[in-house]
Amino acid sequence: MDREEELLTGSVIGDEGVLSIEELARVCSAEPQWIIELVAMGVLKPQGTETSRWRFRGTDLSCACRVARLQRDFNASLDAAAVMLDLLTQIEQLRARLTRAGLDVEWACSTSDEGERDSSCRS
Repeated sequence: MDREEELLTGSVIGDEGVLSIEELARVCSAEPQWIIELVAMGVLKPQGTETSRWRFRGTDLSCACRVARLQRDFNASLDAAAVMLDLLTQIEQLRARLTRAGLDVEWACSTSDEGERDSSCRS
């Protein structure tokens, strides 16, 4: 293989719905039925009303890939992976709010009001 063949190419996927259900499933190494189940659970929110015309955005791709990794890494059911994704998203949103409020996220998670270590935070 020469050097030119080793180069990778890619596309930037934004907020426009550009991926079909088949394309999203292929990127996630999954079947289209798995995508349909994610939509039914509310994990993915495609543009369009008919399954054959659904279009997915970059955020949908990110969510689907995270669910696939959670299922693979924890041998989790689709329901369990969706709950984990929801909880991880909520943690990220809360940390972002703390950061915007000017609070040190690491300090806020590592100490309670009395200065004792808070065991509920794991990072």
